[in-house]
Amino acid sequence: MKAIGLLGGMSWESTAIYYRLLNEMARERMGGLHSAEILMRSFDFAPIAELQAKADWEAASHLLVEAARGLGAAGAQCLLIGTNTMHICAAEVEAAISIPLLHIADATASAIRQARCSSPLLLATRFTMEQDFYTGRLRKEHGIDVQLPEKDEREDVHRIIYVELCRGVIDPRSKQRYLEIIRNAEQRGADGVILGCTEIGLLISQQDTSLPVFDTTGLHARAAIDFALENDG
Repeated sequence: MKAIGLLGGMSWESTAIYYRLLNEMARERMGGLHSAEILMRSFDFAPIAELQAKADWEAASHLLVEAARGLGAAGAQCLLIGTNTMHICAAEVEAAISIPLLHIADATASAIRQARCSSPLLLATRFTMEQDFYTGRLRKEHGIDVQLPEKDEREDVHRIIYVELCRGVIDPRSKQRYLEIIRNAEQRGADGVILGCTEIGLLISQQDTSLPVFDTTGLHARAAIDFALENDG
């Protein structure tokens, strides 16, 4: 098994899910007492969130690059950035390391194509929804054009992520708001839902909608386990 490097803590709520899923998936694949080999660097999220708010992506990239190099030096054989939003720094991180970066959008796109969806709704932070680093990669690399919520809906999606989900707050009213946004998008022709922030799976699951749900956290973890166990056994 290859060692998986994980940049986490952005927020730790979803990083805890990554850790659990990676180990559960490793045990599922190998059986017995097996678990995943993981090297993790977990950030204090408050300074990262401040850099996001200021759009200081250069400083954020520097932090992630140094952490990624550290994981590589410690023996990680692939790297996960355990957050959709911070993939805005993915190109800089990938250029600075010698191990593969497993991009969360690529793992998500593979599942979308397998489900034969062509116009999924993207729920994410406003950075991920409104900038091109994520939607552009889906479009240019994978031929997937996502739908975005309306402006007021995007504001609610973003607020709920930072004020509630990143702090472990699960509010039924927020779940209903997300489901309303999903229904509105379905009426506009959306044929799937991308949980494009790694915390959204705390609030929404496949049981909540008839549309195919693409939980980026689980898909990213699965891609890492596939890579880690490639050519094993």
